[in-house]
Amino acid sequence: MSWATPLRLALSLGLPPEAFWRLSLTEWRALTQAPDAPCLNRAGLQDLLARYPDEETAP
Repeated sequence: MSWATPLRLALSLGLPPEAFWRLSLTEWRALTQAPDAPCLNRAGLQDLLARYPDEETAP
């Protein structure tokens, strides 16, 4: 994974590199997630599970 893209985004948000590296994943998501992005609810999850079921693998 390349860290260049997230680091550039952090810099564009005015976040210095040392602050970027101290962020937790939860903090990073809070900073970068679109504010109007809908959350996945149970109905949405069920729909995804029905459309893309896990494939069974034989041992």
